[in-house]
Amino acid sequence: MPGILDLIKSRKSVRKYSEKHIPDEDLRQILEAGRLAPSWMNVQSWKFILIKSRGNKDLLSKLSIGQAHVKNADALIVCIGDMNAWEEAKITHINNPALNPALQGENGLLVRTMEQVIFAVSYMMLEAESLGVKSCIIGALGNEITGVESETYREVKTKLGIGENEILSTIITLGYETEPSGTGKVRKDFDAVISLEKNGNKF
Repeated sequence: MPGILDLIKSRKSVRKYSEKHIPDEDLRQILEAGRLAPSWMNVQSWKFILIKSRGNKDLLSKLSIGQAHVKNADALIVCIGDMNAWEEAKITHINNPALNPALQGENGLLVRTMEQVIFAVSYMMLEAESLGVKSCIIGALGNEITGVESETYREVKTKLGIGENEILSTIITLGYETEPSGTGKVRKDFDAVISLEKNGNKF
């Protein structure tokens, strides 16, 4: 069984999928990985919507500036940042903004909410990779942050039941790769991004 670092090395963004269906038990396992992700003060400022229907895939592809792999994936996970979660978590008694994002202003709260969601996104994609399911993060889409595809976004929020102060942050596409490519991960060298404390010595 591969270790976590092996999964990180092998995972890549895949945009071409076969017609093979992902078993429901595997989809549930992927979603469970997101549910169990780390969360600041256990607020869990996220919600996930599993999409399998053709109509909703087409609508979300339109929201994603027409990206074809959104409609061609076997399944999608719509990842919601829930701005309401901080109030609902009953942390209002904490008066230090460093500890309570609800006191950091609208921008601070938005940043922390999106930060929490991406933890869960990472967990779900690694779990998918462990099951042989390929994925891609969709961030180019219409929402409150980008301001594009506003009419489509309103339709999506209504159709999927996304409430006030809930932001569609990311979509994860899921499926089996049609033809595995030999393209590997291209990343900066270890020493280019990592040093030992402030003196810049190599680790």
